[in-house]
Amino acid sequence: MGQAGMAEAAVRYLGAARAAAPEPVEALPRPELRCVRADERAPLDPGEFRRVLGTFATGVTVVTAPPEGPDGSPAGFACQSFTSLSLDPPLVAFMVARTSSTWPRIARAGVFCVNVLAAHQADLCRAFAVSGSDKFAGVRWDAAPVSGSPRLPGGVAWIDCTIHAVHPGGDHLIVVGRVTALGTSEEHTDRDPLLFHRGRFTHLPA
Repeated sequence: MGQAGMAEAAVRYLGAARAAAPEPVEALPRPELRCVRADERAPLDPGEFRRVLGTFATGVTVVTAPPEGPDGSPAGFACQSFTSLSLDPPLVAFMVARTSSTWPRIARAGVFCVNVLAAHQADLCRAFAVSGSDKFAGVRWDAAPVSGSPRLPGGVAWIDCTIHAVHPGGDHLIVVGRVTALGTSEEHTDRDPLLFHRGRFTHLPA
């Protein structure tokens, strides 16, 4: 059979395949969705869990909330567990420990601002990681345009949000925020971000 004959046979085969009724496909059953019970915890050593997960490099942020009342001080805490979540609608998320003393103030405010820190701001991050201190002592800030939450100078970017949803996540809470405004550093658009890896701060190599 020449090339013309092979082509003609292929056309006849494809035509017959299109004409045949397709076999019905049964839908797979939906997976069962449920919470993991406490007695189903995997036998993991917490130290090993922290060591292995520490190999995942993360960005570093400070999440802030506006002052409570005209004479109140703002709230804020250092947060590694921040991520983008959805483009439409624009959503982000961060995780906060249930024991956090700052989270109740953010929850009452109903709004927050995520400050993405730059490579030179490790000391600022350490200050916001300390519990019980006046974290804003000596720290300059201006109000984010929608929420009024502190926007810290010198960072890489800021994301202004309202609280969209809160979900339980073990010993943490998963806080979803709807983005209302955002921007990057106007003076240093090429500024490197601060990273956390294997228990220490680092940054991208030049």
